[in-house]
Parts: sequence; C-alpha cells; structure tokens
Amino acid sequence: MIFKANSWKHIVIHVIIIATLFFGLLAMFFYFYLPSATKHGESITVPKLTGMTVAELDEFLSSRNLRYQINDSTYVSGSKPHTVLSQHPLEGSKVKDGRKIYISVSSLNPPKVKMPNLVDLSLKSAEMMLKGYDLVLAGTQYVPSPYSNVVIDQIVDGKHIEHGAPVSKGTKVTLMVGNGTGTEEKEIPDLIGMPLDEARVLLSGTGLSISEKSDPESTEPEGTVIRQKPAAGEKLKIGEIVDVWVAGQPTTITH
Repeated sequence: MIFKANSWKHIVIHVIIIATLFFGLLAMFFYFYLPSATKHGESITVPKLTGMTVAELDEFLSSRNLRYQINDSTYVSGSKPHTVLSQHPLEGSKVKDGRKIYISVSSLNPPKVKMPNLVDLSLKSAEMMLKGYDLVLAGTQYVPSPYSNVVIDQIVDGKHIEHGAPVSKGTKVTLMVGNGTGTEEKEIPDLIGMPLDEARVLLSGTGLSISEKSDPESTEPEGTVIRQKPAAGEKLKIGEIVDVWVAGQPTTITH
C-alpha cells in the first residue's frame, strides 16, 4: 500500500495534536490539579500552646485545622496540672493543614523519691542535695551545736524524717543547723524503757539530738527505747547526737 504525501502529512498532524494534548494534560496535572489536591504552597502558622490546658486544645486546634498528641508528662512544682509545658513544632512555625502538634504537659501527682540523709552535711552540701532530689528547702533553724553550719536534723511537716522514707518531689524540708556555740556539756538521761515520744521530748529539752534505729527482733512493746549510746550519765555537748534503738519495725517509729 502506497501512502500519498497528504496522508503522511495528516499522520504527522495527528501525532502532534495527540502529543500536544498529552503534554497539556500532564502540565495541568502537575501545575493545577496536584497543587490543589496537596494544597501546595499553603501553610498554617503554629499558634502558641504553652500555658493552655489540655481541655482547651481540641476546639482551639480543630478551628485551625491542626491536631495534637501528648508526647510526655512531667511534674513541675507550682504548675497547674494538665497544662502544656512545651510544643513541637514551635510557635510561629509554618506547617501543612492537618499537622499534628506534639506537646508535653504537667502531671497531676508528683513522683516519689527517697529522702536523702542530710544530717552531718554542711548546709551548702545539704542545699545542693535537696535540689538534686527535687526537694525544696523550706528554711533553716539554727540550734546550739559546736558544729557551725552543719545539719543537725531534717524536718518535714514539723517532724523528723528518716533518710530513705518516701517523699513527694517538691516536698518542703526544714533543716536544723548548728550555730557553732554549743560548748556546754549536758548529762545524758536514762532513756531505756521510755516510749520514744517521751525520749524525744526529754532529749530536746536538754539540747541534745536523737538518732533513731529500729529493732524488729525485740520483744518489748513497740515504740519502746531498748538501748542507747552513749549510756546514761555520760556527757555530750549541746547539739550532739544520742543514738537510740527502738522496738518495732521501722514504719512504727517514724514521725
């Protein structure tokens, strides 16, 4: 079959038309449809979320076509529970419609830590240790003691607290600190057989401190002093410590 020149010309024209349509449709897809479908070039400015409560976020973000996800929860002393502490992306960032914002919020209950042993530490060292445990120094009270600026006792809610006892982060601790003037000596009273509360009051009245240890094997009534060191009749300087052993489990003698 022999094609005439005009037939070849028509074929070329049709090919050009088809190619033009193809590339035209391709260009429309990439330059019009695809940007429209993906909202290319459009962005949303991330608002400030820090300081808001979680209850406020749903309506606030949905009205801006944004979402959120809680990524972390941390206790911060003095912060209202369920308040946004940080966000990512940051405020002012440009994001696409529907973007998820990751947030960290303040938790309701502070975690527990074990009370450190601050007795016999310098005041400065005790302050640093409290900070390391996320505990708060409520104040210092100076008491007669030959040891200047040395912690004599640690107090929570007006009572001595044993090291190792569970306390919440943010708990306020008062430190009894030696003033360096306790040179007077006091005779140690006989504490054996006394209830622990009476022994505490008696020693406090003489200006001596007390360190309590439990003896779960004792057959004496719980809370009874069964041994002391130094012994009754010996002398200590004001502010120095008398060790006492008390019948019962440790939980029965804490105060």
